[in-house]
Amino acid sequence: MIEKQQKIKNEEKAVLIGLIQKEQTDEQVTEYLDELAFLAETAGAITVKRFTQKLPHADSKTFVGKGKLEEIKNYIAAKNIDVAIFDDELTGSQISNIEKALGVKTIDRSDLILDIFARRARTAQAKVQVELAQYQYLLPRLKGMWAHLERQGGGIGTRGPGETEIETDRRIVKDKISLLRKRLGDIDKQAFTQRKERGEFIRVSLVGYTNVGKSTLMNLISKSDVFAENKLFATLDTTTRKVVFENTPFLLSDTVGFIRKLPHHLIESFKSTLDEVREADILLHVVDISHLQYEEQMGTVNKTLQELKAFEKPILVVFNKMDMYEEKNFDEWLDDSVQQDILRELKERWERETDNHCVFISALEKKNIDALREFLLNKVRDLYKIRYPYREVHF
Repeated sequence: MIEKQQKIKNEEKAVLIGLIQKEQTDEQVTEYLDELAFLAETAGAITVKRFTQKLPHADSKTFVGKGKLEEIKNYIAAKNIDVAIFDDELTGSQISNIEKALGVKTIDRSDLILDIFARRARTAQAKVQVELAQYQYLLPRLKGMWAHLERQGGGIGTRGPGETEIETDRRIVKDKISLLRKRLGDIDKQAFTQRKERGEFIRVSLVGYTNVGKSTLMNLISKSDVFAENKLFATLDTTTRKVVFENTPFLLSDTVGFIRKLPHHLIESFKSTLDEVREADILLHVVDISHLQYEEQMGTVNKTLQELKAFEKPILVVFNKMDMYEEKNFDEWLDDSVQQDILRELKERWERETDNHCVFISALEKKNIDALREFLLNKVRDLYKIRYPYREVHF
């Protein structure tokens, strides 16, 4: 893989660092760092402490201010911390400067996500996609990462291994990117042929923020055995199953979950996998309604769908984990009638905002799945009539 890319090993102790900028609240940043901690846990690290600082913008050299960096350095030395993880993307020079100051491995959110993707990749396509994204992430950071190796001063003898090595590395990385793009192109052609062969079926794709229960719902609807666990990015490769409701068949696909600040190169590399979303006839946008920031997560998914030019497709919003929503928001002292009023107002609000294209379920407890099945069945049948208007469809 990439020798210079820094990986998190099992049981490493980590500190998390985030900025509170003027458009953000303390609560939002806390939520962001909760997610970063979950990412770190998924990668095998243990979060020991979090550091935040209010700044109008990140420091160009060290991301946080000198005083805060010194505070972090002292804590790291006292607690024997292995890695510092920043919630925003760092430049190569920032990584170099911070590592010099702190004396420990320093990575950013994008590097952490790429590490998780590398661990989760199973198929040849996913492995090539992740490796391509890793090299694309590394290329613009080479100069900063090599800065501490360059010789000081000027004149004779200063054009040594620092400059030579970085140019060599750049050529190697660029050549590797070209090779991976070619290999990915060949894999994409095979995947396109496979999708084309399924062309007569109506296609439904599950989309949503990571860890909202897409794979659990996939298993429930298709009665298949798709890998699902309470960790981020449990699914990388698109899984497709044929489903039949009342003699009406369609194809159901589970796709990689989206996330806030998903590295741009990762989206680019995974566009072939996300073709399943672009080519779908119906999208099921699964939402974890029990999450405090579920509306922000919905916005992230909608923005990504717009980038993929898939936002205009028929979309059913599936509000999942209603059991956890009630558990978090209702207690034994809350009157039943008040609980019902809260639920009614919640449902009426989203019915208005989605033009009645939403359903509230619990995939884990199999609640209200019939309503979802009924919507899917009616929509699939309508689309078959549109696709084959002059003949009766038989499968």
